[in-house]
Amino acid sequence: MSYVRRFDHVGITVADLDVVTAFFVALGLEVEGRAFVEGEFLETVCGIPDSRTEIVMLKSPDDGARLELARFVRPDSVPGSPAAMSNELGLRNVSFEVNDLQAAVDWAASEGYGLVGGIGEYEGAWRMAYVRGPEGIIVSLAERVG
Repeated sequence: MSYVRRFDHVGITVADLDVVTAFFVALGLEVEGRAFVEGEFLETVCGIPDSRTEIVMLKSPDDGARLELARFVRPDSVPGSPAAMSNELGLRNVSFEVNDLQAAVDWAASEGYGLVGGIGEYEGAWRMAYVRGPEGIIVSLAERVG
């Protein structure tokens, strides 16, 4: 028996919700909604008493999976490692298929976000690069080739 019906979203906790939201909107995602969440539901689900978060839900242009960005209003966030490498345990990257990889990488660079490594090609089918976005989030950008 399968318990999963569909993939819904990935959630990322961030410190500056506006900066991270702007990055993903400029990349091509659309804001679906923004709200504060607090109370018994949040405390029960995240296991943090008296917590309050502000969330932004983003969706891809194809209405596929969504990306939830959350900023804790209380308690204060616990810092992560913005320089984490790809082999560090935890969330590895958020991945998007793009129309023009070089243009997306050039845009990211113009905004101050560099490549983790370089642009690689996989078996003549995909070109891909990791960009370290705001707050150290690794964003995988992939373009079909051939």
